Amino acid sequence: MIALIQRVSEAQVRVSGELVAAIERGVLALIGVQRADTAACAERLLERILSYRIFPDAVGRMNESLRTVAGGLLLVPQFTLAADTHKGTRAGFSSAAEPAEAQRLFAHLCDRARGGYGPVSAGQFGAHMQVSLVNDGPVTFWLEAH
Repeated sequence: MIALIQRVSEAQVRVSGELVAAIERGVLALIGVQRADTAACAERLLERILSYRIFPDAVGRMNESLRTVAGGLLLVPQFTLAADTHKGTRAGFSSAAEPAEAQRLFAHLCDRARGGYGPVSAGQFGAHMQVSLVNDGPVTFWLEAH
């Protein structure tokens, strides 16, 4: 599983003009699901997202995690993160999980996040979403869990 995480001062998701998810200071995590991913991958990825030290401490070093700053978590499914972009000028999606499996694993990730951490918000799987954010830094990292 893949997460592109961004430290944000705010982020939100709209579907058809309607606000469906929003957070203030925290992490926006765009989530891609690959064919070989499992529930265990989702759980490892969630732990990495919650524990990754991307927030500044008292002296300005990135030593604080989302857990320690008690920030918001916005999870957004993003199919295109699982694209194969190694050659040509058009992405291939043979490495992406089938939609039903990707939806199941994204829902599992969201359920685990809501069960063990708060506040958690999520985008809508399969919807055409408008994601807006204020990236704080900017700070962006690519995380994977296999």
